[in-house]
Amino acid sequence: INHITWVLNPTCRQANLHVFEDWCGGSTADLRKNPHYPLYPHSRTMVQKLAVTPQWTNYGLRIFGYLHPFADGDFVFALSSDDNSEFWLSTNHSPLNLHLLVWVGKTGKEWTAPGEFEKYANQTSRPVRLSSQRRYYFEVIHKQNDRGTDHVEVAVSAPAFLFTIIESKHISLYVNESSLLMSDVDHIPQTAASHQRTSTKQHSSAADMLMEDPRDTLHKVRLINSELIRGVLPDCLYKPSYIIKDFPLMRYQGLQFVHMSYIYPNDYTRLTHMETENSCFYPEKQNNSSVVKAKQQPAVRSEKLIPKKKMVQMSHQLMNTQIQTIKQSPFQNKSRGSLPRTKTTAASQFVKKGAELNASITWRFTTPRRSSNRINKNSWSDRRREGSQREESENDNRADSRINANKVERFTLWDQQGDNTEGVEDEDLTPAPVFDTQVNWNQTFQVNQLDLHAKRSDWIDLNCNISGNLLLHPTDALLIVLFCLFILIFSGHPCRRFTLVRVVNVVKRVDGSQGSRYLLELELKDLNGQLLRLTQYVYALIRHGRPRSRNFGLHRSRPQLVLCNPVGFRWHPFATVHFIVPVKNQARWVLQLIADMEQLFKESGDSNFNLIITDYSSTDMDVKKALQKSSLPRYQYVKLSGNFERSAGLQAGVDLISDDHSIVFLCDLHIHFPPSIIDTIRKHCVEGYMAFAPIVLRLDCGMTPAEAVGFWEVNGFGLLGIYKSDLDAIGGMNTRDFRDRWGGEDWELIDRIMQGGLEVERIYLRNFYHYYHSKRGMWNRRMSCPL
Repeated sequence: INHITWVLNPTCRQANLHVFEDWCGGSTADLRKNPHYPLYPHSRTMVQKLAVTPQWTNYGLRIFGYLHPFADGDFVFALSSDDNSEFWLSTNHSPLNLHLLVWVGKTGKEWTAPGEFEKYANQTSRPVRLSSQRRYYFEVIHKQNDRGTDHVEVAVSAPAFLFTIIESKHISLYVNESSLLMSDVDHIPQTAASHQRTSTKQHSSAADMLMEDPRDTLHKVRLINSELIRGVLPDCLYKPSYIIKDFPLMRYQGLQFVHMSYIYPNDYTRLTHMETENSCFYPEKQNNSSVVKAKQQPAVRSEKLIPKKKMVQMSHQLMNTQIQTIKQSPFQNKSRGSLPRTKTTAASQFVKKGAELNASITWRFTTPRRSSNRINKNSWSDRRREGSQREESENDNRADSRINANKVERFTLWDQQGDNTEGVEDEDLTPAPVFDTQVNWNQTFQVNQLDLHAKRSDWIDLNCNISGNLLLHPTDALLIVLFCLFILIFSGHPCRRFTLVRVVNVVKRVDGSQGSRYLLELELKDLNGQLLRLTQYVYALIRHGRPRSRNFGLHRSRPQLVLCNPVGFRWHPFATVHFIVPVKNQARWVLQLIADMEQLFKESGDSNFNLIITDYSSTDMDVKKALQKSSLPRYQYVKLSGNFERSAGLQAGVDLISDDHSIVFLCDLHIHFPPSIIDTIRKHCVEGYMAFAPIVLRLDCGMTPAEAVGFWEVNGFGLLGIYKSDLDAIGGMNTRDFRDRWGGEDWELIDRIMQGGLEVERIYLRNFYHYYHSKRGMWNRRMSCPL
């Protein structure tokens, strides 16, 4: 009498089970944030009763099928789980009539023990009348975090009787999925349970980077006609001092010559909502507290197959290795002899020389044609002095920051001894007497504005992976902008019919020896009120005067800073961008990539890009068919055989490109792109001069692009844009040394890019995310399910 009998077809005593692996959080709302829920689970299987305990962590389940009553009557359902779960039941066989019946928790903090059905009021349902002549569609949603005893079970009882687990003879499949591919999703029911949204507190409320920024939509503004700005600035040769063409490098040493660029205005890429330590921004001091702070910085995460501990050791050694084998530095001044080899790297010595040089620079503004309007010498002299003093202070701070950072890192890496406390007498811990003193609340003091970013170096800091872009001083950025506008207005140029709306973006690459490079992005308005954008590279060339005689002696005139147009250093606004992605048995991520690319095309309206997928004979989906069904304007597909090899897969995609003057973007499968990504790649790739390695934000487990919680991948260069002609010139991908492993091929490519005479642009990119993902079944691993 305590058991309820149900009638069921004996050949269908199972229910569908979809498993979503490696996704953090304990609430069903966390499961619904998974980008693959509900269509693309990691695995599809079946269960024989509504009770599951896989003894696993960080997963989510969706169980669905039919219930079959034996007799008419009222029945009570109960639910038990660790952590949250929901049981939904339809009024008939249709998934469209589904209703939430019982649940365990909403916030992820609630849980029950196995078989505990009366801990919360919402665990048990009101009596539900069912008919023996019908079948009823149901769903169970369950989310488990990384703690506790994972389980979920659904029980049923007639009123006043004990609850019993719903066994296999009481359930049936919704659909048999055994012969379907993972890319086949039309059969999966879309219900109120699968798309229910629960309001939870979002971490993104504290993420300033998610606020709207003009940079995000500038790609939609029409570019100004390049012919209108031709000849505004005088032409000059672009030859930065940090180029090391044909200079011999040890493997992975090229990372030492990759520097960060400065940006203006603030793009809020600093993850302030994640800061727990301040050693990234306060100047380090030689004391124990600063060392402790450096040690407590979060570890740099990496997806590469090199072991994490070895990866971090390699990274620190590479970034701090002193160039002991340099016989003749590429930055060497022959008149002064060789650079010192001890306690100073070639790059740091170069920065020091640049700082000394900037201290004696004189600004000189020139126009390509004569004009009757002359610059007021008195007004510009003050700005010259201010700019010179600021440049000197900025370079000094940069050099000091590097020296202090190197000292702290060497201490944390090699000094493993504890504090020496021998011989120290016990101190008297009795507090000293405290007397009430009179407080002077009228006491005030003066405070100067603190710029923490000025204390940071343009070297890549592996310990500070939440710091974001280096900020350019407003005086520096606006001075360049104002002078360019001065030329446009007073030089008699046709561009004077435009007015400045706002300064959207300024990117500066510091070079204290030859002159810094600027990327100016301005929003203008013409006489008709139409918005236009100006995106132009400007070179602040340091021109050294010849020695001249004065009082029967030689006197070298002070260097002059001249704004000019770097000949050849020009970006192409309509260059084709080829996204190359190698894949193998990653159906859910391939479909996600195609959907994201379709959305990118829809939002940007830019059809001049190409998605190239190199497929290592995936068996979980038909990749070519999925591309054919998509709305992408252009795509290419190549099928490869054998084990997954990233370098070979990327090179196979490069070989499909026939246009040498198009851009190759070496890509990963698990990337979320901002709508402006195509325009951004074009702006920062210059054929014959520069490649682009944007820094991606690696999302934490359970986080989505709507929640900027994660760490910047400061040591990863796997996402890289470069012109095909430049990639071919340096030999393409290294398919010989990286056949049976994945890890380090991006660093090796940077070595050859630097030796080829190119520079690498390195900035943190807004709204550019690397999804958190499971590594189960990736590459050449076999996938197993503990259920």
